[in-house]
Amino acid sequence: MDSSDCHRKKVAVIGGGLVGSLNACFLAKRNFQVDVYEAREDIRVAKFARGRSINLALSYRGRQALKAIGLEDQIVSQGIPMRARMIHSLSGKKSAIPYGTKSQYILSISRENLNKDLLNAVEKYSNAKVHFGHRLLKCNPEEGTITVLGPDNVPKDVTCDLTVGCDGAYSTVRTHLMKKPRFDYSQQYIPHGYMELTIPPKNGDYAMEPNYLHIWPRNTFMMIALPNMNKSFTCTLFMPFEEFEKLLTGSDVLDFFQKHFPDSIPLIGAQALAHDYFLLPAQPMISIKCSSFHFKSHCVLMGDAAHAIVPFFGQGMNAGFEDCLVFDELMEKFNNDLSICLPEFSRFRIPDDHAISDLSMYNYIEMRAHVNSRWFIFQKNIERVLHCIMPSTFIPLYTMVTFSRIRYHEAVLRWHWQKKVINRGLFFFGSLIAIGGYYLLVHYMSLRPLDYLRRPWNWITYFQKATSFSNNSRKSLEQICLFTR
Repeated sequence: MDSSDCHRKKVAVIGGGLVGSLNACFLAKRNFQVDVYEAREDIRVAKFARGRSINLALSYRGRQALKAIGLEDQIVSQGIPMRARMIHSLSGKKSAIPYGTKSQYILSISRENLNKDLLNAVEKYSNAKVHFGHRLLKCNPEEGTITVLGPDNVPKDVTCDLTVGCDGAYSTVRTHLMKKPRFDYSQQYIPHGYMELTIPPKNGDYAMEPNYLHIWPRNTFMMIALPNMNKSFTCTLFMPFEEFEKLLTGSDVLDFFQKHFPDSIPLIGAQALAHDYFLLPAQPMISIKCSSFHFKSHCVLMGDAAHAIVPFFGQGMNAGFEDCLVFDELMEKFNNDLSICLPEFSRFRIPDDHAISDLSMYNYIEMRAHVNSRWFIFQKNIERVLHCIMPSTFIPLYTMVTFSRIRYHEAVLRWHWQKKVINRGLFFFGSLIAIGGYYLLVHYMSLRPLDYLRRPWNWITYFQKATSFSNNSRKSLEQICLFTR
């Protein structure tokens, strides 16, 4: 369609969360008539905001999307830079592993405040409106209609030219698309859950260094802490559900933390820990993949509705924001033609979103089981050295994912190639060192019995002489025997 006709096209964005409100800004900026339908009440006026509260790590991809709608500086000013992982060992020792160069960092962002800022941004567009307390009942993209249930409990039919599903991991829009032919869908609940605790300020300041993502890796358990603007830390405990279920009393909780996270008890507070642990049950984490992300030119999925991922690479929000940015770039390229943009979005984006889903699962194992490994730290140091020497050839995986817009699936392919090169290089240099060490050992040994080891070809001469002696001895013995007869 021609860009001059955008004002006649109506878009229904389902979900007023982070991705939905950002998407509404992009679409309103293109002069579409945008209506956002959010099932929850307005979080800006709600006394209690329901939903996930895991702190968010904003990185380059998300910042680029915010920059495109003019919000980057505002959001970044509210974030806390985190330049490295701070690893807390069981003994209490702390060690930092930088994320990248000195100028590279991720930002700890409040999910709630970010959502509020995005909703405010949506409402600045005269052609956009947010309908709170409106739950999607039916979605019929072929006919261009949706049915929503508002606060008056009266179903209302709405016509639209495009339905954008940004309604999260349990997306109602996706549920309707799953009934369409050739729509693939898979989900996986990981066996671990999460629970949030709080490390309060100490003497009016942070209880730990604020410019780090603090990690307590314990093989099958893990705890992380992100700084907040109010000088506290949001602390998230990850472990298998059966382990959560074993802790039935406050004493059980304190004993567990004393065994696995002893240095965190004075930070959280023993009394607060024993109380807060039981405020909410452990929450599940789900990984979702689907294909495709669109239906004809009438409906498209973005964010968790298309690709819910576990939070261990800090890319859930960033990947969702990049969905919006990629779609906007395609709209620019194809002059807002939905019949081209939607299929192209699926073709272009599915390999990347599936790749970051797999990487997030991998990074959980790395964070809880490998970051304390000397071999892991040695490999990270090699990657940093190679990146400094050849910055355009060797780029660490974390750098590609977090500090660039290299496509996720291309980053994975490049990472595998780099690992292969590094491993072969280590094997080659290790072999050279072993051969060199062996040569020096042999060359400077003064013991005569080892002289024959200096040149392997002397072994042949040695055995020939030994064989010749044996033959001569045998002949002499035979002559002696004949003489004696």
